[in-house]
Amino acid sequence: MISWINGELVELWQTNQKFFVLINCQGLGYEIQILESFFLKLKTNQISNKKITLWLKHIKKEDSDLLFGFTSKEQKNFFIEILSIRGVGSQIGMGILNKFSIGEVINAIKTQNKKLICSVPGIGQKMSDRLILELKNKFKSEIQFEEEKAKDEFEIKDPEINKMIEDLQLTLQSLNYKNKEIKTILPIIINEVDFLAKKENNLSFENLLKLAMNYLDKESSNIAS
Repeated sequence: MISWINGELVELWQTNQKFFVLINCQGLGYEIQILESFFLKLKTNQISNKKITLWLKHIKKEDSDLLFGFTSKEQKNFFIEILSIRGVGSQIGMGILNKFSIGEVINAIKTQNKKLICSVPGIGQKMSDRLILELKNKFKSEIQFEEEKAKDEFEIKDPEINKMIEDLQLTLQSLNYKNKEIKTILPIIINEVDFLAKKENNLSFENLLKLAMNYLDKESSNIAS
């Protein structure tokens, strides 16, 4: 099994939405499909060193042997995890990594952003459901880490302010703001709590609500425009 390759770039080309390099390694030419981002760096000479290293995934089919190359081991492992899902082929896997970073995919899984997943060519509603469900289990530790990181980042130790934030969410819901909208602006509000508390000496719920509604209305007007 070939894990990685280090060789000289001979040629690069594009066929439809597939991107390839030909690598000379000890007199043998290896045709490897790569991600669009790396292809563009090579094509625009952003990488001056033509001796390149790629982490490889070899897929053997009845009529062909396919090599897929990645600039990091993390990309390769993520690609392998995607391929382990029923009905997901190599081109879907490459399509996902062509369009999004690993972090963006994990965040889409965490937030169950089906629209984002469906924006990848070849992925429909049913496949996006399956991807989110199965990848959520596969990357449970990564998602949990991100959630704990976010929780620590926005944790408020003052119980009174915590209660105020909880009341704020309930009030916004009663005013017919969507949960998704509220969750989007909540970290911003929490970040400004300390500043408001110092400015006002005694932070009021009314000012907190006013601030939240200003952000929500601004978000709505941006979407509308």
